[in-house]
Amino acid sequence: METLIAPTEAWTRKQQLRMMIEEFHGDYAATLDSGHIEQWPAYFTDDAVYRVIARDNWECGLPLCLMLCDGRGMLEDRAYAIAHTEMYAPRYVQHQISLTRILGVDEQGIEAQANYAIYETLIDEPTRLLQVGRYSDTFVLRGGRLLLSRRDCVYDTVLVPNCQVFPV
Repeated sequence: METLIAPTEAWTRKQQLRMMIEEFHGDYAATLDSGHIEQWPAYFTDDAVYRVIARDNWECGLPLCLMLCDGRGMLEDRAYAIAHTEMYAPRYVQHQISLTRILGVDEQGIEAQANYAIYETLIDEPTRLLQVGRYSDTFVLRGGRLLLSRRDCVYDTVLVPNCQVFPV
């Protein structure tokens, strides 16, 4: 019978962080999927940067993106606009987030990636795949809680729906 080698302290810490991030993703998705959009900014630091950006622009370091919120104030404005002022057809959204990876940990935060797929169902239409991509994140731990200081939602296709209503 093979003997398993005990995990190192660094490996154990990395797994603990990965589990914390997976819990974060579950809460984040539940908030957006349940329509509680005004709670969305609470997942970010005050100086957070949030971008929804095409993969080719992201890989080339080009700044053009579909959505940019620079700071929590802009996140709150976006959430308020979605909840109170924008007109769009009623819909259900489901996020599927998987394969969380820790890329690095240092004094600046935790660099992580995860894949996502977002499905959208308009009330009178079949469910469709809205977007596929990956999160490229920087998390920080504040008050025993993970927060995003940066989230790049890097989507794979250059063809996007006419209306990007909700955050990714």
